[in-house]
Amino acid sequence: MAGLARAVASVGGVGFLRPGPGSWGSATVLPLALAPNWAALLAATLFTIVGLWAVSRLPEAETDPGWIVVDEAAGMSLALAFADGLLASAIAFSLFRAFDIGKPGPIGWLDRRGGTMGVLGDDLMAGLLAGLVVLGLRMILP
Repeated sequence: MAGLARAVASVGGVGFLRPGPGSWGSATVLPLALAPNWAALLAATLFTIVGLWAVSRLPEAETDPGWIVVDEAAGMSLALAFADGLLASAIAFSLFRAFDIGKPGPIGWLDRRGGTMGVLGDDLMAGLLAGLVVLGLRMILP
């Protein structure tokens, strides 16, 4: 069971790619940019559910090792749920990575919580904030 949890947490081994496993994990869901927004939201939900299951079964997840990227897949999918088109998706990706790396405000607070909720929570918040910025840009720009 630990092998399956490790495979899910690393998104089939993507988390072991170097450099920048978090960017690779985020990039795995970029094909969702071509799908309807509901598909990205569904993917975010599914990655969150399987991520909670997998991360809760891995003792090493307490320290949020870089190879765990199911959280990036969940957060990036959430950001893409707000994006319409390739430009908006590229902006969502850039914002998501910036928020995930910089961990401003509530993202950093969730990250510091640790444990399963900290591992997934910060990336979901980064995805939500990136998505809201993209939504805001869509509202003010033609």
